[in-house]
This record gives sequence, C-alpha cells and structure tokens, in this order.
Amino acid sequence: MNQRNAGFWIRLGALLLDGLILALPAAIIYFLITGGERGSVSERDVVRNILTIGYTVLVPVLWNGRTIGKRICKIRIQKLDGTSPGIGTMIIRNGLCSLLYSYTYGIAILISIVMIVVRKDRRAIHDFAAGTEVVYDDPWAIENQA
Repeated sequence: MNQRNAGFWIRLGALLLDGLILALPAAIIYFLITGGERGSVSERDVVRNILTIGYTVLVPVLWNGRTIGKRICKIRIQKLDGTSPGIGTMIIRNGLCSLLYSYTYGIAILISIVMIVVRKDRRAIHDFAAGTEVVYDDPWAIENQA
C-alpha cells in the first residue's frame, strides 16, 4: 500500500491528544500515592516521567506503532522497512532523543519542527535516530490528501 508521511499539524494533534490522555491517569496515580497531600515537584515529575515513558515507549510497541492519540488521528510510527517499531527503536526515538531535546534547550525541537515541515519525507531528528517515520494509517486519508 502506498503510504503518505504525516505532516506537522496531524502529528501535533496526536501529541496533544496523548498529553490529555496521560494527564488524568497521572493525576489520579499521584493522588493515590500521596493521599492528596501536596508533594514536591520531584515526586510529581517521577510519576509523570514513569507514565510518559511507559506510554510513549511501550504502547507503540504493543499497538503496532500507535498511541491512542495517533490512532484517533489515524497515523502510526513505523520503521523505514514498514514494520512495527520494537522496544529498542522506541527507546531511541523517545528516550534518548528526549535527552537531546532537553540538553539543547529546545533548539533541537525547533530543528525537528522545521524538518517535519520542510522535508518531503517529514522525518524529524528522532525519526532519523531511530530509523522511523510517521505515516497515515487510513487509506481514505491517503487518497483524499494525495
């Protein structure tokens, strides 16, 4: 099947949906752990980071390159050969590249955004590092936007 690479706005939409989907469980788990008491910022960060890593690394591995947000937006992550990403691929894509993004004070994120907008293959830094691409997963979206 001829697949089309997903652009910036659809990827941003999926990311925002995933953020909303993660926020409620994170708040509930944090409340259960702390009993509703105000904890330190580091405690909240630990809960948020564990959920985020678990969700962004494990869910795409178990769900054929999709998160809930990506599934709603009808896009998915795949390796360049069209296969689903494995755990190592997702750790590189989301884990190691998150470190790169944080240690460059957001400059690498801006570069990735420009890459997604400008490049024909719509691949960002994390896609190159992991050998992945984000493609439309809906045949109707491919036909209607081609």
